[in-house]
Amino acid sequence: MLLALSLVLVFAACAPQAPISSGVTGNREVILLSTTTTRDTGLLDVLVPDFEKRSGYNVKQIIAGSGEALQLGARGEGDVILSHSPAAELDWMKAGNGTTRALVMHNDFVVVGPASDAARIKGLRVNEALQRIAANGSPFVSRGDQSGTHVKELSLWQAAGINPQGQPWYQQTGAGQAQTLNVASEKNAYALTDRGTYLALQQNLALVILVEKDAGLLNVYHVMTVNPAKSPKVNAAGAKDFADYVTGVDGQAIIKIFGLDKYGQPLFVPDAGKTDEQVLNGN
Repeated sequence: MLLALSLVLVFAACAPQAPISSGVTGNREVILLSTTTTRDTGLLDVLVPDFEKRSGYNVKQIIAGSGEALQLGARGEGDVILSHSPAAELDWMKAGNGTTRALVMHNDFVVVGPASDAARIKGLRVNEALQRIAANGSPFVSRGDQSGTHVKELSLWQAAGINPQGQPWYQQTGAGQAQTLNVASEKNAYALTDRGTYLALQQNLALVILVEKDAGLLNVYHVMTVNPAKSPKVNAAGAKDFADYVTGVDGQAIIKIFGLDKYGQPLFVPDAGKTDEQVLNGN
């Protein structure tokens, strides 16, 4: 473990800690439904073992796009969801699929592409950048998997007044973020990605950040506990303990510095206790 993160974990372990729960009884397994971005950045490789150590639970991870994760949760095939597709999450909660939903963290989306930048989008607002990509017929690679990133991408095309479906320059991989970035790199194409995954993989990519820090590119993560009424298999106690952990002092401390020592900046910003409006307004 790298130095800065190691120090935080050491100090956290040494300090007096309130237990996450009164102790594990019954089902010791928690099924976490989460996104490829939390896996590909390496965040789950740190959060999950720390939660297991503190709580006594064993976590089974099922990694999928946010859309698929929500579908699995609706069928009671997981206990707790960590995703980044806010509109779909709200619909999921309204349908009675979850019992709680809370802010965990955010980072942002960026548009990446080859340094040659044939469409000349560097430094533009995202709407204008997408319009130029379409007008130039420059290749764009989409996840096409109904993930939070894919849903965001489609909303950005719509806001730009463009329907890319069926266009010869528009390719969908049906795969996760890492695979999609690799395809974009191989094809000298543009793509939308969360900043954290790009930073984690950039050494192996022939892609650079061209569009960033646009108000429309915020990427917000929530944790949701699955309604145990969906299935008798749902571990409601374990789900609550995991949600309490990632929104609590210990989980938020890890999120706050994750990636700082390796990339010179944290890959996520902890947001527990805030409202969505505060995050959207930069507070």
